[in-house]
Amino acid sequence: MTVIQKDKVSMNRRDFFKVTTSAAGGLMVAMHLPGCASVPEGSTEDSLRPNAWLEVTPDSRVILTLDRVEMGQGTYTGMCTLLAEELDVMPESIEVVFAPVDDAYKHPEYGFQMTGGSSSIRVTGPLVRQAGAVGRLMLVTAAAQVWEVSQTQITTNEGRCELASQSLSLTYGELAELAARQKVPENVPLKPADQFKYIGKHNKRLDAKAKSFGTADFGIDTQLPGMVYAVISRPPVVGGKVSTFDASAALDAPGVINVIEVPRGVAIIAEQYWQARQAQEKLKVTYAAGEAGTPSDADVFALYAKALEEGGSVVREEGDVARVISEASRTIKAEYRVPFLAHAPMEPMNCTAWVRDGRCDVYTSTQVPDIARAVARRESGLSDDQIHIHSTFIGGGFGRRLTQEFVAEAVSIAVHLDQPVKLIWSREEDTQHGVFRPSALHRLTAAVDDDNQILAWKHEIACPRILDYYAKDAAGAIVPGWAPNFMVKMGAKLAVMTTPDHSPTEGAAEVPYAIPNIEVSHAQADGGIPVTFWRSVGHSHTAFAVESFVDELARQLDEDEVSMRLRLLSEHPRAAAVLKATADRIGWDRPPSQGVFRGVAVHESFQTYAAQIVELSVDNDQIKVHKVVCAVNCGQVVNPDMVEAQVESAIIFGLSAALFGKISFQDGQVQQSNFHDYRVLRMNETPEIDVIIIPSNEPSTGIGEPGVPPVAPAIANAVYKATGQRLRELPLVLG
Repeated sequence: MTVIQKDKVSMNRRDFFKVTTSAAGGLMVAMHLPGCASVPEGSTEDSLRPNAWLEVTPDSRVILTLDRVEMGQGTYTGMCTLLAEELDVMPESIEVVFAPVDDAYKHPEYGFQMTGGSSSIRVTGPLVRQAGAVGRLMLVTAAAQVWEVSQTQITTNEGRCELASQSLSLTYGELAELAARQKVPENVPLKPADQFKYIGKHNKRLDAKAKSFGTADFGIDTQLPGMVYAVISRPPVVGGKVSTFDASAALDAPGVINVIEVPRGVAIIAEQYWQARQAQEKLKVTYAAGEAGTPSDADVFALYAKALEEGGSVVREEGDVARVISEASRTIKAEYRVPFLAHAPMEPMNCTAWVRDGRCDVYTSTQVPDIARAVARRESGLSDDQIHIHSTFIGGGFGRRLTQEFVAEAVSIAVHLDQPVKLIWSREEDTQHGVFRPSALHRLTAAVDDDNQILAWKHEIACPRILDYYAKDAAGAIVPGWAPNFMVKMGAKLAVMTTPDHSPTEGAAEVPYAIPNIEVSHAQADGGIPVTFWRSVGHSHTAFAVESFVDELARQLDEDEVSMRLRLLSEHPRAAAVLKATADRIGWDRPPSQGVFRGVAVHESFQTYAAQIVELSVDNDQIKVHKVVCAVNCGQVVNPDMVEAQVESAIIFGLSAALFGKISFQDGQVQQSNFHDYRVLRMNETPEIDVIIIPSNEPSTGIGEPGVPPVAPAIANAVYKATGQRLRELPLVLG
């Protein structure tokens, strides 16, 4: 049982909780933030932006509206855990509903309703805790009125208010209506850490049962009365266009309802999915190249090299790098390349759309419901209030479902029908016609003096900006819903021109090492291949370049790579702590087994510090990773099991990319198609993974992505020890 504590959370009158009576007569609590204008669905108050909703009904149901979608990363369990802690109910007793599209749920840092950036617990978590604490206090206040006692005499336990001195108790449901009439408290106590029942404990995953027994609804599970299926034949060349098509044979195929041209290709609609796929083989289409032409990998990297020669925009400048390098007695240079990458989530892209009677319903797995609504508005011509996005569980996101072209395609088909249509992408289509992690070219130069001290660090990066591709759809969610399409297009252009895109240099611009002269720059270069966010975004390639180059410097200076990093991290104790913890766990001071070699990397991303040391062997030019030790400092941990799971999955994700991952282009066409040539790590290839969580009382930071960046450089650094070959290009291939 818990009692009200003295520790207070300061709230002024613009930051207060408002309480309303729900339609069912229960208690509804919303966290309101200043400067935000939106009224959430179901609220009768003049509210601002609530970042989390809590409803307690007269039948004691506790309902949490989850505003950050569940795609395997654990927001469902994490938010329930935080709410349960403060409200004093069991996490598994909480009902979760996915948030509708509403300005109330826009991410305060990004400006639209987005799940990504490893930010859900960090941004929404504190508000969920506060909402639970306010709800609990108001229920206690109601119970005190019923029993005519002081609030301090009342405790709460698993959804009940109890008066132990008189052996009395009331359920939250019995108190809900009275609680909703209470004066709103302006200062709300939060539980201190020493009273936590759920936060920081090893709790079970709350969505595991539904997913294990098939009752969790993913986008691809959508079934509607009279639903038909669609597939799309798209140009094989990136950005290509349809020239002509002959649908006569396809229309004669069994079950085919219609064949229509849509903005990105030709759609075949049939009664069943496989009928549409079979008819697709009979469709005759000719295509023309788009604005990007027919780029190949060599063309793209030649463009990058030219951009570096012409120079880029400096994003970090300390000291006089040019002078120090020109006067240095010794300089060390290296160049690193990373390829385009696909996301390859297990659930392929899909969307079910139904346009009828001035209404559009969209059922899909999306990380950005309001951007899904914006593209549906663009394709249907309907207004925001006529479009309804039904969010579902997501079978893997990794940033792929931040881009909404699959929603646009489904709606562009649905406007031609009077029944719901489900569009499904095949694995091959997502690999060859999707959006990709940008490729990049990195050039690094260091100046060293006669005492082997690093005097200067210069890092030049050439790659495209993700924002240039993302702004078109994102602007539709930010520009008011009443705005015509030309204003949306203007908004997208304005966003591209005025909004900084940190993705090309993140992780490089913040290089933490104590070097007196540092310069980091980005040269914009775009080969016309569509790009988007990928798990850990820019960190996924900047860490490879930075940590590989640091290792090269350690070799050149004949210094232990862990010791040198620790020396250069003197001003970053959290980074040094995770590195030291990893080295201690693996026994860095002791040699590994015969034929086994170690590599190290440390990197900060999404405000979390992660260090990794790998152990591997090389046999006939084949890299075999045996063990990965990873220490993370992600602030206060809500669920240790989930942190470990996220780090493990990030390491496996990173290993797949480091050892196998590459999307290559030849004459404008993607050369890979499925898991046989775009490989992911298999179970028998997965190493032992040891995760160390550094205890911390600091606020929670991101954990879904920080395990990815250190993987590739740690492997490359170990491979150098094993073979003497310095691999500066991903994927890591010997020979």
